[in-house]
Amino acid sequence: MWSHLPFSLKTCHFHLSFRRFLTRSIHENIYDPPFSPSRKPHHKVNEKNKKKKKTKNINDPDKIAAPKLPLKSELPFDFRYSYSETNSSVTPISFRESPKFSPFGPGRLDRKWTGTCAPVQEEVNRTRLEEERNRVLGEPLTEDEVAELVERYRHSDCARQINLGKGGVTHNMLDDIHNHWKKAEAVRIKCLGVPTLDMDKICFHLEDKSGGKVIYRNINILLLYRGRNYDPKNHPVIPLMLWKPYAPIYPRLVMSVIEGLTYERTKEMRKKGLDLDPLMKLTRNGVYVNVVERVREAFKTQEVVRLDCRHVGMSDCKKIGVKLRDLVPCVPILFKDEQIILWRGKTDQEPAFQDHDVVSAV
Repeated sequence: MWSHLPFSLKTCHFHLSFRRFLTRSIHENIYDPPFSPSRKPHHKVNEKNKKKKKTKNINDPDKIAAPKLPLKSELPFDFRYSYSETNSSVTPISFRESPKFSPFGPGRLDRKWTGTCAPVQEEVNRTRLEEERNRVLGEPLTEDEVAELVERYRHSDCARQINLGKGGVTHNMLDDIHNHWKKAEAVRIKCLGVPTLDMDKICFHLEDKSGGKVIYRNINILLLYRGRNYDPKNHPVIPLMLWKPYAPIYPRLVMSVIEGLTYERTKEMRKKGLDLDPLMKLTRNGVYVNVVERVREAFKTQEVVRLDCRHVGMSDCKKIGVKLRDLVPCVPILFKDEQIILWRGKTDQEPAFQDHDVVSAV
């Protein structure tokens, strides 16, 4: 287009066109963001409406005031992380964390944390406690009333459900139960994992710690009834645990030499148990309701029993062994590769070991 012009005129014309381009493209304001914040339209608000809103917030009856610390609870039992999965008769040999760190938080509870529990400060009047519980429960439910509650809450799509896992009946679960009881007469509890080995213990602690009553029990499903005279506004104060405390260190579960056996006999029993076919295969977070009866039946004909707990986890394997030791009863002699080897223990028909065997083992 500029081919007919000389070179000097070409350059002059180019500079002029470039200047015009810059003057047209560059805006006076250098900072011009592509998406500038749009100004909201100003709405005139009456002062009367402002005053009404302020008065509503101040005089709102549903507004919950902050609790006064430390919290004082009148519950007549020691606070523990788990009530059904701990044994107060067994004392730990050490702690993984200092007992001075309370899981309820510093200065939030009027009880002192000992490392395993927060004991009651005052003596408990059992007779008065039983009378109060009977007053809340009221008259026993009729068969028709029980059937109506069961039909309403027993289904799997029930909104009032609490899942009970390997922690068992935990302390914070009590607060969940009372929160459900505010709007429902009963709560459905689905139990899974290690606690299902002893469902009687779960039912006992649920009734003892919450004050309710189990009106329905089917395998691992429970219905916990609150009572006829239950008042949601006057339920007991339950301070919550802010974190799960570390489990203390307990004595060793399985010794190198089982009590009542020699070293060679113990080694032989362990090898024999590993070579046996498994009596049952347990799954993770399964339902172990019939395990105790199966082990008892097997011990009538066998001396050693093996349970296949693959994918369950070694921690849960040891918990299962401890519960079976107390419920069957039996003696756990080996935990290896998620396999549990149980010995039925000495019987009157078994011959006693000779003294020279004991001396040779020593």
